[in-house]
Amino acid sequence: MFPLSHMLKSFIQKGRLDVIDADGRRHVFSGEPGRAVVMRLADKALYRKLVFTPDMSVGEAYTEGTLSFEEGSSLRDFLALFSDNRRGLGSYPLQKFVRKLSGPLRQRRLSNVVGKAQENVAHHYDLGNDFYKLFLDQNMLYSCAYFREETDSLEQAQRNKLRLLAAKLDLKPGQRVLDIGSGWGDLALYIAAMAEVEVLGVTLSTEQQKLSTERAAAAGLSNRVRFELLDYRTVTGTFDRIVSVGMFEHVGLSHYDEFFGQINALMPDDGIALLHSIGHMSPPARTSSWLRKYIFPGAYSPSLSEVFSVVERHSLWVADVEVLRLHYAKTLAIWESRFQANRPTVVEMYGERFARMWEFYLLSCETMFRTGAQMVFHMQLCRERTAVPIVRDYAVDTQRLFAAREAELLPAV
Repeated sequence: MFPLSHMLKSFIQKGRLDVIDADGRRHVFSGEPGRAVVMRLADKALYRKLVFTPDMSVGEAYTEGTLSFEEGSSLRDFLALFSDNRRGLGSYPLQKFVRKLSGPLRQRRLSNVVGKAQENVAHHYDLGNDFYKLFLDQNMLYSCAYFREETDSLEQAQRNKLRLLAAKLDLKPGQRVLDIGSGWGDLALYIAAMAEVEVLGVTLSTEQQKLSTERAAAAGLSNRVRFELLDYRTVTGTFDRIVSVGMFEHVGLSHYDEFFGQINALMPDDGIALLHSIGHMSPPARTSSWLRKYIFPGAYSPSLSEVFSVVERHSLWVADVEVLRLHYAKTLAIWESRFQANRPTVVEMYGERFARMWEFYLLSCETMFRTGAQMVFHMQLCRERTAVPIVRDYAVDTQRLFAAREAELLPAV
């Protein structure tokens, strides 16, 4: 099993990993006391693949069933063990070399030109609304929730998130709002319900645009909310407020200037833009190759330094930044639990291989947000320093106001 055994001796510095190879032999790798995991490899080709491309090969092998866990161990246990020993793998000479080699290729992999962007979005978001209803909240919000209390349900935490975002926009009657990457429409509908504003939501997903439009009609808001199948780069006009939630991850590093240039062009001098995005607290790094190939083609979560440098070039004020550190880990844990509860239906819809792929996606992402460098940030932008109140009290006061309105205007969660 060499060279895999050589790498695992360096990797496992805490806990224990038992590997049962394709011939049934058991290999034990251990360090300081910690969690124990038993993994079986059914394909000898994995011995080399796991050394040279562990990020890609672990996900692929789990999806195909050639990597599995036994004796009470699970994928969650393995990912926790991996997290405990992250530095051991990172210090392995071959992995250091691979990271150094892949750095210059990072930007070239992240092209999301018009047309290609819609293809990338369709790969993930057009799987079908019935699928996403199996694990998302009742209003199908597919982004980080905001847990004000440990006991908040997913539905309550997602409502909290909408309230927080809407409050930060400092909405005024009669304003025009643009929602870039509007998903299934809940943020746009919430904003319109809370304030006398007009909202345009744009998405590249045909499934999302169709359901969002139906929801606007059902809520009696079609006169003030509409959803269009558009690339944000083709939007014209002026918008007093611009918000984007969970879409910036799909922009692509080489298109950041394009993104912030468009925001600047669409806003008046007293406008406000609010960006909700996945990021990470470490220096610039490559996106998981497995995640990019199988789940989110073209995706990239930036370090804050990569975002600030582009914002500065476009002469935009960063009026406020808030970092949500553990909220997405909690969100993903609930999604994964609901996914498992409905796993037989997922298998019936898409097959066992698909179910295993999504297990790996949800659990690995939860691990990255719980113990890795991933986080979510809110960045509030404006062209004039006076566009936003100079103290944060307004956002707290507005959240209280909206909470009272919710009780009158929206279904309970």
